[in-house]
Amino acid sequence: MKKEVDVLVIGAGPAGSIAAAIINRAGFSVQVVEKMRFPRFVIGESLLPRCMEALEEAGLLDAVKAKGFQRKDGAKFVMDGNICDFNFSNQYTNGWQWTWQVPRADFDKTLADECERMGVSISYETEVTGIEIFNDHSIITVKDAAGNTDAVRARFIVDGSGYGRVIPRLFGLERPSTQPARKAVFCHITDPLRSQAFEPNRIIVYVHNPKTWIWVIPFSNGNTSVGYVGDPEFFDSFEGTLKEQYQSLLAAEPEIARRFENAKMIWDEPKTLQNWSVTTDTFYGAGFVLTGNVTEFLDPVFSSGVTLASVSAQMAAKLVIRHLNGEQVNWQEEYMAPMKKGVDVFRTYVTGWYDGALFPIFFAPKPDLEIRAQICSVLAGYVWDETNPFVARHEKNVRGLSNFLAAKKSLF
Repeated sequence: MKKEVDVLVIGAGPAGSIAAAIINRAGFSVQVVEKMRFPRFVIGESLLPRCMEALEEAGLLDAVKAKGFQRKDGAKFVMDGNICDFNFSNQYTNGWQWTWQVPRADFDKTLADECERMGVSISYETEVTGIEIFNDHSIITVKDAAGNTDAVRARFIVDGSGYGRVIPRLFGLERPSTQPARKAVFCHITDPLRSQAFEPNRIIVYVHNPKTWIWVIPFSNGNTSVGYVGDPEFFDSFEGTLKEQYQSLLAAEPEIARRFENAKMIWDEPKTLQNWSVTTDTFYGAGFVLTGNVTEFLDPVFSSGVTLASVSAQMAAKLVIRHLNGEQVNWQEEYMAPMKKGVDVFRTYVTGWYDGALFPIFFAPKPDLEIRAQICSVLAGYVWDETNPFVARHEKNVRGLSNFLAAKKSLF
């Protein structure tokens, strides 16, 4: 047994780094094991303002500010020439009014590097192959890139492994999501006409058809992330290599075609992601807690992934500290219940996006400004603010307002 620590964190992405930093700042020893070598690409490039609170508490905010990432002040939605523009400065909840759009390879490495600077030990190219849980500790078997195995004794485990979903897979906790299967095709490309758009400080979402949408996420390095998301069958009509299909996708939406007509791809070829939605039976267990995408990942629309990762890590880390200090923690009521509430709020809006319920609300010709501010707070990631009617009664109010506006439109 080479190492004994208070907490072993699986994964050095945002969830793992935030949890590790908060626990380390409380004076406990932390070991992070990360399967990949950083920097590495991962999806989830448009953050939400609620992330900033977690980064600040973890002591990571200044390191991110120093990188000069693209500021994000809101989100713009476009459908059939109609525009819905949300500015985070006009939101209902009292919170952060801006955040960043980031190439995740750079962002994640910034967080991990700052954790190491704080004194957190990170072992890259190291994966967890087995976990034995005892009354007051666990034995974690790890394997490095050379195939060497070792064991770590830890008092507690935080799983922030993202799509790797280490503990759910080891313990058979994975369950299929209720979200339909969807596919994304995306790439980082040059953006020579960005100055004509005058819109670098927001994500732009285009509705290509009722079930297919496009993200446009500008970065401070001059490049832009552009991706299509839709039913897998939508992409079957585009022939050729993946690169040729992507070029056809860019040409399929007129405004995208004009802006990126002379753009060049930064990567050798686009990337695809499919069937990403998944959930688990529980978000915690004896000696461990799950954070971020390990709990549940819904969909790229509304950029909820990094927010749920950040907030779950922030919340879990503080409970782990209490546990290590000998306090009783009600993991069901203090962690799983609030995290499920946040996920369920986002789920209502994701579902409403794909079944069209949000379209009458977003593109209403004369929107109610108070309601617009309340929905803006949801899109800023403040999905735990129970004073917001579109959080506290999210399903009822979204569906009710949508039906009302649709019926009103049909009368004229």
